[in-house]
Amino acid sequence: MPTVLLVNGFRFFFFSADGNEPVHIHVKKGDGDGKVWIEPEIK
Repeated sequence: MPTVLLVNGFRFFFFSADGNEPVHIHVKKGDGDGKVWIEPEIK
Protein backbone atom coordinates (compact mmCIF):
# COMPACT_ATOMS: atom_id res chain seq x y z
CA MET A 1 0.00 0.00 0.00
CA PRO A 2 1.95 3.01 -1.26
CA THR A 3 1.88 6.11 0.94
CA VAL A 4 0.94 9.19 -1.06
CA LEU A 5 1.27 11.86 1.64
CA LEU A 6 2.16 12.27 5.33
CA VAL A 7 0.75 15.40 7.01
CA ASN A 8 0.49 16.07 10.77
CA GLY A 9 0.46 12.35 11.51
CA PHE A 10 -2.15 11.54 8.84
CA ARG A 11 -1.05 8.93 6.31
CA PHE A 12 -2.79 8.98 2.92
CA PHE A 13 -2.42 5.75 0.95
CA PHE A 14 -4.12 3.48 -1.58
CA PHE A 15 -4.39 -0.17 -2.55
CA SER A 16 -3.80 -0.99 -6.20
CA ALA A 17 -6.44 -3.76 -6.20
CA ASP A 18 -9.22 -2.32 -4.02
CA GLY A 19 -12.19 -4.01 -5.72
CA ASN A 20 -14.94 -2.34 -7.71
CA GLU A 21 -15.34 0.76 -5.53
CA PRO A 22 -15.09 4.22 -7.10
CA VAL A 23 -11.61 5.79 -6.94
CA HIS A 24 -10.74 6.66 -3.35
CA ILE A 25 -7.83 7.12 -0.95
CA HIS A 26 -7.42 5.74 2.58
CA VAL A 27 -6.45 7.98 5.52
CA LYS A 28 -5.06 6.75 8.83
CA LYS A 29 -3.84 8.39 12.02
CA GLY A 30 -3.28 6.36 15.18
CA ASP A 31 -6.26 4.07 15.73
CA GLY A 32 -8.51 6.08 13.38
CA ASP A 33 -8.99 5.49 9.69
CA GLY A 34 -11.26 6.48 6.84
CA LYS A 35 -11.73 6.73 3.08
CA VAL A 36 -12.14 9.75 0.84
CA TRP A 37 -13.74 9.20 -2.57
CA ILE A 38 -12.25 11.17 -5.46
CA GLU A 39 -14.85 12.96 -7.60
CA PRO A 40 -15.29 13.36 -10.43
CA GLU A 41 -14.05 9.83 -11.00
CA ILE A 42 -10.70 9.65 -12.77
CA LYS A 43 -10.71 7.21 -15.68
